Amino acid sequence: MEALHVYDTTLRDGAQQEGLNLSVSDKLAIAGLLDDLGVDFIEGGWPGANPKDTEFFERAKSELHLRRATLAAFGATRRAGGVAAEDTLVRALVDSGASVVCLVAKSHVRHVEQALRTTLDENLAMVRDTVGFLVGQGRRVFLDCEHFFDGWHLDRDYALSVVRTAHEAGAEVVVLCDTNGGMLPHQVEHVVADVIAQTGARVGAHCHNDTGCAAANSVAAVRAGATHVQGTVNGYGERTGNADLITVAANLQFKLGLTVMEPESFRRAMHIAHAISEVTNVPAYSRQPYVGASAFAHKAGLHASALKVDPDLYQHMDPALVGNGMRTLVSDMAGRASIELKAREAGLDLSDRPDVVASVLATVKDLELKGWTFDAADATVELMLREALEPGCTDYFSVESWRVITDSSGSGDATSEATVKLHADGMRLIATGEGNGPVNALDHALRDALSRAYPEIEKLELIDFKVRILDASHGTDAVTRVLIETSDGETSWDTIGVAGSILAASWRALTDGIVHGLIRQGVPKR
Repeated sequence: MEALHVYDTTLRDGAQQEGLNLSVSDKLAIAGLLDDLGVDFIEGGWPGANPKDTEFFERAKSELHLRRATLAAFGATRRAGGVAAEDTLVRALVDSGASVVCLVAKSHVRHVEQALRTTLDENLAMVRDTVGFLVGQGRRVFLDCEHFFDGWHLDRDYALSVVRTAHEAGAEVVVLCDTNGGMLPHQVEHVVADVIAQTGARVGAHCHNDTGCAAANSVAAVRAGATHVQGTVNGYGERTGNADLITVAANLQFKLGLTVMEPESFRRAMHIAHAISEVTNVPAYSRQPYVGASAFAHKAGLHASALKVDPDLYQHMDPALVGNGMRTLVSDMAGRASIELKAREAGLDLSDRPDVVASVLATVKDLELKGWTFDAADATVELMLREALEPGCTDYFSVESWRVITDSSGSGDATSEATVKLHADGMRLIATGEGNGPVNALDHALRDALSRAYPEIEKLELIDFKVRILDASHGTDAVTRVLIETSDGETSWDTIGVAGSILAASWRALTDGIVHGLIRQGVPKR
């Protein structure tokens, strides 16, 4: 079997996702992360088709220093009735400087006749001429056969003729695209096997996720003989997205035993997936296979009891292989084993403290009845465990008072000002902060005050804020639950606050987030 190509199209096909907009600087940053991940090819975009992608390739020449991956330019076959050597968009592919060009071509007779508005023979001539020209220019050429699977079912002979034409013209790989995402794994496997048997071409797969089968379809294609898989990190893409490239690569390597990427690359997978989420500003999906925060998280007490004996009993693989880790979620479903495992994750040993286990478990169950949800707030649970083991160890500061004032200009805009009074390091700390909302103002004031006692707080940043109204039938008198995510620039943690006031709930979550951050940095109480 030829070495598998892992071809990433996050910067081009993934960028077509609704609400995802990448600047040229964003694309350069993501390309660097993809290189760290260990993919073989990074599709940078379509030079000549839009100014942003043209600029990307120009800047990449001096700013992008790839150590492993090869940059690929995306484009289309020449226009009907033209000549590839004179086509401005084809010339732009050469001018991009990319050593690999991935062309898209029609392989579905209705698309040829109705979308391209040309003849079937001319479409083949467009493929032959463009591939031949680019190969003659010293480029490695891959050809994406758009709508291939649907085209194969409609007119198998013509779809195969497109593959043969590209292969004979010098295309290194002919990629079969499930552009509409409507295929199932058994269909993909059957078609890929037929194409390889009939054409002898090196075949790849490009799958969309409209049936929820993009990753499975990609694996099916490889089982049938494909040696090139395309996808996007985090499954980005239009409609329901593309095949999640990390999921596909991990399935091929860990489940089929194929060599896809270096083990060290996989150990960076979770970090890179989340780092790319930060650049795209699309929140990481916690239930994403392999690299999601919940991928190896266990909530049921029965599971925790078994995991305490042997983690493999409820996990399909070692999460460390993809840079993830096992998490025990503490909730009203928890048992003693869940509490002990959660403590072990935090580096705390409760094996000889059944009193602490029982106390924390009782507190968790009681608070969850009142609307708290600890499976989404690991950091709050860790603080409870530390405080139960060593009372006072989380008292980094004491609160004298806090208040927030919100003023409206009359035009609908409003600004908030918060004042906090604290005691830490033998000092009475008073600070005022302004913000675009009361919680933002509180956050600024709290940080300003504490920075005098704990300058390490500068590393901490509030990155997410979620509010849920409990018992909504009570209207504005309902209890509010606030979840806050805080980061130190490398990792993040979640804390929770529940109260009748959204500000009181936010204050609890804010202060817990900061205390946990100081503990993580090893900062002593002052």
